[in-house]
Amino acid sequence: MCGFIGVYGPEGVDVAAEIYEGLLAIQHRGQDAAGITTFTDTFHSKKGGGMVRDVFGATDMERLTGNLGVGHVRYPTVGVGSVEDAQPFHVTFPVGVAMAHNGNVTNFSELRRSHLTNCGARLNSSCDLEVLLYVFVRALSERAKPGKPVSVEDVFAAVKTVYDDVRGAYSVCAVLPDVGLVAFRDPFGIKPIVFGVKHTTDGKWFAVASESVVLDVAGYKEASDLAAGEALFVDNERRVHRRTLSRKPHHPWIFELVYFARPDSMLDSISVYKTRGRFGEALAQQWKDSGAPAPDVVMPVPDSSRDAAMSMASALEIPYREGLVKNRYIGRTFIMPSQGKRQSSVRRKLNAIPLEFRDKQVLLVDDSIVRGNTARRIVRMAREAGAKKVYLAITSPPLVSPCPYGIDMATKTEFIATGYETDEIAELLGADHVMYLDRGAMNKAAQVGNPGVENFCNACFTAEYPTGDITPKVMEQIGAERQDSRQKLFPFA
Repeated sequence: MCGFIGVYGPEGVDVAAEIYEGLLAIQHRGQDAAGITTFTDTFHSKKGGGMVRDVFGATDMERLTGNLGVGHVRYPTVGVGSVEDAQPFHVTFPVGVAMAHNGNVTNFSELRRSHLTNCGARLNSSCDLEVLLYVFVRALSERAKPGKPVSVEDVFAAVKTVYDDVRGAYSVCAVLPDVGLVAFRDPFGIKPIVFGVKHTTDGKWFAVASESVVLDVAGYKEASDLAAGEALFVDNERRVHRRTLSRKPHHPWIFELVYFARPDSMLDSISVYKTRGRFGEALAQQWKDSGAPAPDVVMPVPDSSRDAAMSMASALEIPYREGLVKNRYIGRTFIMPSQGKRQSSVRRKLNAIPLEFRDKQVLLVDDSIVRGNTARRIVRMAREAGAKKVYLAITSPPLVSPCPYGIDMATKTEFIATGYETDEIAELLGADHVMYLDRGAMNKAAQVGNPGVENFCNACFTAEYPTGDITPKVMEQIGAERQDSRQKLFPFA
């Protein structure tokens, strides 16, 4: 999971400040590294490890000139998470391109061998974007003739080559000097991407981003999602070209709505905020129908479960309380690559208000349980704060399968739900009762926002991968790469 924004501004303006603000809006999507690349007569680039506010200084922003640029926040899945893996990447020959992406190339190792080693080229990083960039640039250079402008057909043919050669889930933004802005979404539409237009006194602006909130904060009023397998090209005459180049069943990733996206975003015309509220309503009905114990209060595990918890409390007609206070200066523990780092961050991240827990039967609402370590510590925290009973309601089904599409979720053996029934999971967590949202109810709640989305990617709940090319061998290879990356990053964790 990463986040990006690409901007094509009017002539004579600098877009770096707008890209910087956009990256702040999607900091939740990646905290490992950040980067911005712009273009005037040459590429200007600044990348570094850490949060956006720590990577860019005043002198960097002054240097990042140009009306065409792309920015990125990184969460590592492939690679060791070094600065060399920070995006965007750019090449100057044979065609100038700067590129960023969100997702994961599942045939990365194969492409590295067949498209790079066999051609004598070498990677400068262990990031899968570099091989995707290479495939795109090579295809474009084979069509574009020296001295002849890159055409719409050249761009779309290069994207089509990426679709043919590159497997996995990805949304991509690229800027091409003297050519324009290019964006495309993987054939199954697993990863989101939104396109926007705005008009200012300076002229017309175009932008693409991982979430609509980026466009909202920058004042873009005309916004639309790219469809599965769709490519978009804004040429140097500022004409917008859109074309669907691959027609596969659309499977947007449900976990964007469950956890990753900001509540004020719209993804595939679905409100994240409204959907999480519907998750809570469905879970409340499930709670009542099952005859589960009646709590005294409902509390969210902040922040992504707050909307669901409020809806659940309302539907159950039980008071809603904020009993856990989040330190907003601690990153999202889910996306921290080291288990030791996740565990040590939980206590720093959350603190209980004993008055809200004391002598009460507390229903804690959370979005998911992965390994169970965080949930176990939160249950213990609630008991130490004085709760008589601690119940857990989870707004997604049990996670049982690793995600090969861009989330370092876990290997199969790490999931707490693997091999255990729900009551056994409750015992492992130290909770008095645990309930997961039914998968059908989850998907139905999401589809209310856009009935045109017939299927969501549920692979982490079912092990049914929509791209059809995720074999046990592929999963074993991806798992080994991720374990190796963790070991290099945290050898003593």
